[in-house]
Amino acid sequence: MTSRREALKRLTQASALGLVATPLLNTLLAQGSDRPESPDADGARTVAAAAVARCGVQLYTVRGAMEKSVEATLARVASIGFKEVEFAGYFNRTPAQIAAALKTNGLTAPSVHIQVGEILKNPNGTLDAMQTIGHKFAVMPYIDAKDRTLDNYKKLADQCNEAAALTNKRAIQFAYHNHDFEFETVGGEVPYELLLTRCDRNLVQFELDLFWTNKAKKNPLDYFARYPGRFPLVHVKDMKADGTMTEVGSGVIPFKSYIAKAQLAGIKHYFVEHDNPADPFASIAASYKALSAL
Repeated sequence: MTSRREALKRLTQASALGLVATPLLNTLLAQGSDRPESPDADGARTVAAAAVARCGVQLYTVRGAMEKSVEATLARVASIGFKEVEFAGYFNRTPAQIAAALKTNGLTAPSVHIQVGEILKNPNGTLDAMQTIGHKFAVMPYIDAKDRTLDNYKKLADQCNEAAALTNKRAIQFAYHNHDFEFETVGGEVPYELLLTRCDRNLVQFELDLFWTNKAKKNPLDYFARYPGRFPLVHVKDMKADGTMTEVGSGVIPFKSYIAKAQLAGIKHYFVEHDNPADPFASIAASYKALSAL
């Protein structure tokens, strides 16, 4: 957890840059402030540390390399030290080929980003592929702008429940991944709140993107407290004081405060990511080093 001294250090650095008055920076500093710890804090930290130690990467970050060679990309990812990956497409490889490439490089792929409609359209084929590869989570990644109406969010929640009922039969957990737009009020409701409440908590879980949640000026700790155990996956990418995306450890997001509450949140997997890095492999290597050190 970020100490008061560390928070003050950040505040001093921000002051030198003339940034202390920004609402975003003040929110992030508040998230990293000292909080009382529960009696089982040591045990929670041990569990969280084990998950962080095997941190993974969302392969969308290196999608350009994946297009050229899935096998070479996975080998390079493994050489950095990653043990887990999250897929966002298979780049014309069969499930058997993906499984073989993972095994060759000592990797596992706990999760995959996949549209809910793909599962509903062809559940047997889609879930067969997931089981061959070894996925334990199927994650809905994104909603097109044209579909972000209140009625469509309600429909999406119902579709997530339907898909989750199918995935659960195969011991695969369905989850939803957020950006910042889900926190914008639509038709008098906040879509993310709607999804959390309308999706059956026994069927649907959530992959909280820590960057996008902060980008929306929301505190992940509030969601951990209000919806305990609903967040088995998180995306880890940092934010500069001006709100732009950067590598873990190069920004102001207080990741230690989130990791300290991993048991409450239910976090089992951490995936570093950067949507558009200048150098994808340098980016994930820097994030891996920083996250592993937390």
